[in-house]
Amino acid sequence: MAEDIVPKVEEISFPVRLALPIAQIGTKVSKLPLFETKISESELIISKVESRNIHDKPFLFYLITIKQEAVYITYSIAPETSDNLRRLTVLKNAMSLFAVLGDAMEIDEPKFFAYVESTIDSVVAGLTQNYSTIFNRLESLSSEHAELKKLNAELSMSNRNLTIQASQASEELAKLRERVAKLEAYSDQALMVMAQDWIESHNSQIDVNDFAKNYNVPVSRVEEILDKMVSLGYIELKK
Repeated sequence: MAEDIVPKVEEISFPVRLALPIAQIGTKVSKLPLFETKISESELIISKVESRNIHDKPFLFYLITIKQEAVYITYSIAPETSDNLRRLTVLKNAMSLFAVLGDAMEIDEPKFFAYVESTIDSVVAGLTQNYSTIFNRLESLSSEHAELKKLNAELSMSNRNLTIQASQASEELAKLRERVAKLEAYSDQALMVMAQDWIESHNSQIDVNDFAKNYNVPVSRVEEILDKMVSLGYIELKK
């Protein structure tokens, strides 16, 4: 059986001053439809589950724990996604909640907004680096393309033997491309698309064994892909 995809969990905290008892703050939050609350004498835990895995366990989530002197924000980050972008999304949601609780608690704004600004800077820096990498790769590919065109012109002027060799090389290249295409067809993204098509054409159901046999894919790989799709919110489990 395929192992569950496990998200990374992080926690940050900020000083806070409460203007109301924790129980009263919990009463205010309990009226909000998007959150679940758990109240005790010493803390208020506000939770939001954004997605669940194939076993119906929370996958993407965040918790906001309010205590007498600090607020703690705990959140999960999906594998192969941007930590900074996820962090910024959670902070945005926390800011919305803090705005609703403005008369009940006062967070240390200098520290909180300094952290938000630092996270934004990290996101922007990451985007800049990605664009720079893509631009450099584009320049490299352009140079390679020019060299290939030059080589093709030289081969066109060569004798018959070189033309035959070029033709053989072209056939080999086509075979390699076909092999690569077959490999790419079984990437995670491709399998998710295939699984989605199967579900849509089989009355919103999927038999793991039938799917695996039809596409010659190991059952464990299919289970892993379905887990990933459920965890990322692409499909939902029927209750």
